[in-house]
Parts: sequence; structure tokens; C-alpha cells
Amino acid sequence: MEYRCSDCPRRCGALRTDLSGSGFCRAPARPHLIRAAAHFGEEPCISGSRGAGTVFFTGCSLRCVFCQNREISRTVSGRTFSSDALRDLMLRLQDTGVHNIELVTPTHYTRVIAEALSKAALAIPVVWNSSGYELPETLRLLEGLVQVYMPDLKYLHAGTSGRYSAAPDYPDAVIPAIDEMFRQRGSYRMDDHGILQSGVLIRHLILPGNIEESRDVIDLVADRYPRGSILFSLMSQYTPMVSAEAFPELSRTVSPEENEDLLHYLRLRGLDDGYWQEPSSAGEESIPLFDGTGLDFSNKPRNNNSGICHENGISNHIQNHHQEVES
Repeated sequence: MEYRCSDCPRRCGALRTDLSGSGFCRAPARPHLIRAAAHFGEEPCISGSRGAGTVFFTGCSLRCVFCQNREISRTVSGRTFSSDALRDLMLRLQDTGVHNIELVTPTHYTRVIAEALSKAALAIPVVWNSSGYELPETLRLLEGLVQVYMPDLKYLHAGTSGRYSAAPDYPDAVIPAIDEMFRQRGSYRMDDHGILQSGVLIRHLILPGNIEESRDVIDLVADRYPRGSILFSLMSQYTPMVSAEAFPELSRTVSPEENEDLLHYLRLRGLDDGYWQEPSSAGEESIPLFDGTGLDFSNKPRNNNSGICHENGISNHIQNHHQEVES
């Protein structure tokens, strides 16, 4: 595969081949993976009791200064996968008993992922866990292949998105992208065990001192989509990962007062379907080891009764800090 890339809002036109790339994300056409295993750190409707079958890709089209996964988002590292190899990995991950296949930071590899999904015929939902910095025409490649979209809605102000993610156009891109996701999947649907089967779950990370922008995000979601049609996750897990000199306003965690203020506003605006976090959830404990776990299936036969593949050092504690929104 070789093409000039315009797959994300940067439309940088970089030449991408199977093994090399020269654009903003520096990614080649073939995906680079760093981990594929059961993960228990997501919302209850994603992780459930058996975990999400989470596939971590490396590289990113943003440069978020606070990224908890910057170890892998700032570089294109890990193991290269063809579409056939990626299909086989997802099928084997499905066989471990996970609730879904969750693709994390996948946008810059959309073409090959869509090809792999079209050949996989998975029996469990596919979750697209992305930054929201995407193009509707690229997302349309995934129509009928992805059941659950889980985008961030990080910012609505160009000054903030330019300063913190090197993408002043993020607000202009994220709204039509989420509109396209909602067009494809419509109102969310759970199974009898509370696992999300279809729909859109929007995530918003509260940044310290940025409460008014968080209110604007809540207002947009409440006003733009029918009540009860979209899940909303208000996240307080921000952990200082940046230089205090360069970004002094981000040198602390979210305060209990900021969290309570936004939780109250969330309820006031009627976003009753979703989740919220306690500020105590901040920390690096939930970041998995990016060590290649789960990528070597070459000598392992598929086995539909092989049990659950648990991550090292990750336990199922999300229910303790990621609470459902109550009206």
C-alpha cells in the first residue's frame, strides 16, 4: 500500500507506504501495535467483568501535552501488522472471552483496520476509542464495521486545543466527526448484562482550571443530541504529566470542588446516561505496561474456551471510581 494521506483533519498529504511515513503522525500505512490484552480500566459498560479486548496502537495525530500514553503516542514503535495479521490477532483476542475488541488511538491506521475488520466477522462489538480529531469521510470507511464509537470531546475553544494539543482546528473537526458517529450508530443499546453493544459514548477529561470549557462541552452534548441517546463520561482522572514551568496551570489535579461543580451541572443539563469519576482516580496506576503483551499469537492455536487473558498489574477497580451518573 502506498498513498498520499489526507485521512485526518491535518490533511498533510504525506507519502505513506507499508513501512514508512513522513506526515505529522510519522506513521506508515501498516499499523504498529504495542499491546493486545484484556483491559479493565474503562467504563463499566466497556470493561464489564471479563475486560475489553484492548489493542493499543502507537503514534497519534495530536500532541496532547498531558497524554498519559505519551510513551507510545509520540513515537511509532512496536510491531508492524498487515491487515491479515491484525484480523487474526482480533479473532484470537475474541477467543479469550473479552466483551469486545477495543481499538485505542486507531485513526491514523483507519484504512488497514477497516480492511482487517471486513475480513474478521467478529461476534462481539468493535469499540473505536479515539481522540475525536477525525474526518467524517474517513469514519465512513468504518460504517457497518464498528459498533461502538468512544470519542474524546476534549475542547471547544481553538486557543485551548492549539496550546494543549497542537490542533487549533480540533473544535471544528470533532463536532462533525461525532455527528457522523451518531449517524452511523444512533441511540446506544446495552445487552442484559449492561455491556454496550452499539452507540456512542463521549468522553470528556476535566482539566484543572478549565471548568467553563467543560461546561460548554456539556452544553453542546445536551443541546445537540436527543436526551437518552448518547452516553457521556465525565472524567476527573487528569494526572500532571507536563512541565510545571511550561504549563503551570496543569501542574495540579482536578479539585473536589471543580469535580462537584461539573457533576452538578451535568445533572442540571439532563445528561443522566453515563458515568463520572472521583478526583481520587487520578494517577498512573491504571496505565498498562506497553511491553508487547498479547502480540505473539503465531504459535498459539485458536481455542474458544481458553479463558480470559488478564493484564499484568491491572485489576478490575473501575467500578470503585467510575460511577454512573444519577439524576
